[in-house]
Amino acid sequence: MKVIIVGGVAGGASAATRLRRLSEETEILILEKGPHISFSNCSLPYYVGGVVPKAEQLLAQSPQSFKERYNIEVRVEHEVLRVDPKNHTLEVKDLHSGETYVEKYDKLLLAPGAQPVYPASWPRDEERIFTLRTVQDALRIRQEIVAKKAKRAVIVGGGAIGLEMAENLSKLGLQVTVVEMADHLVAALDYDLACEVRAYAQRLGIEILLGQGVEELRVEAGQVKVKLPQERLLEADIVLLSLGVRPDTAWLKDSGLELNPRGAIITDSGMATSDPDILAVGDAVEIRDLLEGQATSIALAGLAHKEARVAADRLAGLDSRFQGAQGTAILKFGELTVASTGYNERQARAANLDYDKTYIYADAKVPIYPQASKMSVKVLWERSTQRLLGAQIVGYEGVDKRIDVLATALRFKTPITQLVQLELAYAPPFGTAKDVINYVGMVADNVTSGRLQQFFWDEVDALPRDGSCTLLDVRTLPERNYGYIEGFKHLPLDELRARAAQELPLDKPVYVHCQSGLRSYLACAILRGLGYKAWSLAGGYRLYHLTKG
Repeated sequence: MKVIIVGGVAGGASAATRLRRLSEETEILILEKGPHISFSNCSLPYYVGGVVPKAEQLLAQSPQSFKERYNIEVRVEHEVLRVDPKNHTLEVKDLHSGETYVEKYDKLLLAPGAQPVYPASWPRDEERIFTLRTVQDALRIRQEIVAKKAKRAVIVGGGAIGLEMAENLSKLGLQVTVVEMADHLVAALDYDLACEVRAYAQRLGIEILLGQGVEELRVEAGQVKVKLPQERLLEADIVLLSLGVRPDTAWLKDSGLELNPRGAIITDSGMATSDPDILAVGDAVEIRDLLEGQATSIALAGLAHKEARVAADRLAGLDSRFQGAQGTAILKFGELTVASTGYNERQARAANLDYDKTYIYADAKVPIYPQASKMSVKVLWERSTQRLLGAQIVGYEGVDKRIDVLATALRFKTPITQLVQLELAYAPPFGTAKDVINYVGMVADNVTSGRLQQFFWDEVDALPRDGSCTLLDVRTLPERNYGYIEGFKHLPLDELRARAAQELPLDKPVYVHCQSGLRSYLACAILRGLGYKAWSLAGGYRLYHLTKG
């Protein structure tokens, strides 16, 4: 059997080597239109910033090593122009010689990846306006910064690549502005947790412009002019476009393969396309999400490798199935770590799920240990089943292991309240005896059992200030002097028992906040014991204040 794989980066290369391990007899040919295979896309920003010092370190394999170790033929700079499923042939162009030829296959695996979004009306200036997808892109950006002694950069798009590049360009000494059309950075996050990322970016000296769509790009006198609404004009030595990606599948339009409206190749759980002899994996495919089985496309290297394993198994005759994607992702931004898994609130609402949520602001390790820090955690769960729907974490250390625990719990449908029982590794340098994950379960258990009633940051301003309810701030006086919410009476937690009966009407509901949510929960427990009905502000004043920034 002859298997041709179109695309030799994450999905294509991984499928090829897996298939070889399963079958020594199969003839395997990889056709890659770029000059490199099996390179580390995710490391490209760190080469630009000098964290990865040499470009060759980005390359995991070469055509020669593939041939020597795996007996797999790789042809780089060979672009597939057309697929003819009926005759099982490909029209291929050798980009080096310019010649075209026909290659026949028994089975075909498509792994063409995705290409950066680049509005057609914007100029293409390879010395000043960049996208970042390939090693060549990273080389050009680095060379331009050095050769032209670039001082100022504008990044259009505040997703993962945009922020990683913002960090690395800032470290090189450039003044950086990030322009984002949405109202928050990092689309996988909800607005509230994304406010932490924005605040941190500003502390780094990176200018963040939210709700700003770029109206025009033009190149004048060696600089790029970036026109924003209200006639605001930014000037930059270089501009990086980080507007997301679209499937690189325009060349498949006449193939007869079923594509979705965005051009993604529709696949089943065995990674098969609408043609039984053609499979597809990676950033160019439509798959199903894990939670509700909805169609989705997620451009993540980890998913490409998992899909590739399934596809290789199927080509070798094994009954392997892709079980769905949950979109677990993590981002390093300066000293900050940002991670998410599963649905955010926008996605949960779109799926018509009846969900609840809460926030944790907790220690990443024992507070007295040197350089201890805290992390913000937001979790969503389905009310009827208590299954975990999604989680987002922003913090400085230990974020990776916590998001991985939550991602595992989500995949195996662990009820959120069962997180209380997880026995996780503890020592002061690594965590607390009651881990952040345990606290997530404890809070959810309090909410689902009715022991804790919550209200949220976006409901605060609408609470009546007419005396029909009691609004209570239980922080210390120094904390209140730092800032407060208008209309909330100050009554420190440690004085609550002694003063409640005299100062708080028993027949009115009480809405309580503290700094992060813990003391307001304690206050609500006290008030319930005294006969009051009380609600706690999830995330506390800290989160509310961040959302107003």
